[in-house]
Parts: sequence; C-alpha cells; structure tokens
Amino acid sequence: MATKTTQEPEHTLGTALPDAVRLDEVSKIYGRGEGAVIALDRVTAGLRSGGFTAVMGPSGSGKSTFLHCAAGLDAPTSGSVQLGGADIGALSEAKRTALRRERVGFVFQAFNLLPSLNVEQNISLPLRLAGRRPDRTWSREVIERVGLESRLKHRPAQLSGGQQQRVAIARALLTRPEVVFADEPTGALDTRTSGDILSLLRHIVDAFGQTVVMVTHDPLAAAYADRVLYLADGVVVAVDEAPTADIVAERMTHLGA
Repeated sequence: MATKTTQEPEHTLGTALPDAVRLDEVSKIYGRGEGAVIALDRVTAGLRSGGFTAVMGPSGSGKSTFLHCAAGLDAPTSGSVQLGGADIGALSEAKRTALRRERVGFVFQAFNLLPSLNVEQNISLPLRLAGRRPDRTWSREVIERVGLESRLKHRPAQLSGGQQQRVAIARALLTRPEVVFADEPTGALDTRTSGDILSLLRHIVDAFGQTVVMVTHDPLAAAYADRVLYLADGVVVAVDEAPTADIVAERMTHLGA
C-alpha cells in the first residue's frame, strides 16, 4: 500500500494517566522444544486509561501477539495481563470471552461486518448477542459522532470502505468498553479515508475519554496517538511520547536495520 500523506494532527499529551491494561513480565511462546518461537519475551508495559497508544515494530516483532494478549484474545504463556482488576491470563476461555464481550471493543482491518444486516443491526449486534438492550441515548450519540445517521438502513455492500470502518468503530463503542483495540484499522483504506478514520479515533479519545490501543505499520497513523510503544524480537525496545510522523519513521528505520 502506498505511503499515506495525510496531514499530521495536532495534539498535546496531558498528565500521566492510570493504566487501563497492564502487562507484567508477559511471555508468549508458540510450539515446544527446538521449534519453539518466542513471540513475546517478558514484556512489561502499561496502556494508559483515556489515552491513545500506538504499537509498532518490524514484521515479526510481536505486535499482533501483544495486542492479542492485551485484549484477552490469547492467554500468555507466563506473566500477567490486568484489565480493570481482572487477570486475563488466569481466566477460563469462557470467562475471557465474556470479558471481551462486555469490556473490550475491537476494530479490525477487514471491518468484519455481517453483509445480511444493515448498519443499525451491525452496530447493535454485540449487545444483542449478550442479551442486552442498547441505551438509546448513548446509541444515538455514538451514531452521530461517527457520522452514520443517514446510513442506518444501508447494508455493508452499499457503503464505502471508510463508512464500513465507521460502522465497526460504532459497534466497538456501543458496549462502552474499557479499551478499544484497533488492528491496522486503516490498512484497507485510501489515504484520505485513512485520515478520516484516524481523526475519528483521535476524536473518541478526546471527546469520550475512550482508551484506544492501535497496532499500525504507518508512522503517519502513529502520529495521531499520544504515545508509541516499539517492539522488536518480542521486546519493548523504545517508547515515544507525543510522537510525530518524522520521529516514528526514523525510529522504525533503525529498528528495521
């Protein structure tokens, strides 16, 4: 995909915030014996509540595994992951599933919308699966914030890629999650649409106090965050506060080398 040329946002880093998610000495090993692969190697990191954290690293650095462990999609081999006082790694698969459904939101590169449902139905699907009714006031506010008021009866095939990603963001927000995890959320979008989606993620942090954690390969995308964690070979090797695209690009060049 071509390098994005979206104008960098302007934002300032506030005072230190408590951690929404905390990883302590987290390791994740796939396989056994000589064929074992260490995807994360004793990682300790905090993801700040009410902040926007980007996670970056070269291919194979462990950033996707980091997200999966932090979000409860996978259990660490050792160490602990704390989300709102719950040790995710110590939970059964059933309890991890419940925690993800009730306390975590997800936005993926592929949108993951159901083609047979309209926008309104796709947004409310997680609550319906949990047997809960949407809060109409909150639902209306979320839909207005993401700019989908005129698209509620449309199906995904009738939407642009950016509009589909807005549906995915609204769906992630509707449950009022403690954290929204975004995995390459602009990877399938063009330059202008990518900027719109990144501005929207920035907006929900600033307007709602929402915690957002985004895995990305794009320095311009990372510049929307308050903070960037860099991984290499399964280890957090650097952190930048109030990043700019130039700082991130230079850091990534050195990591790639």
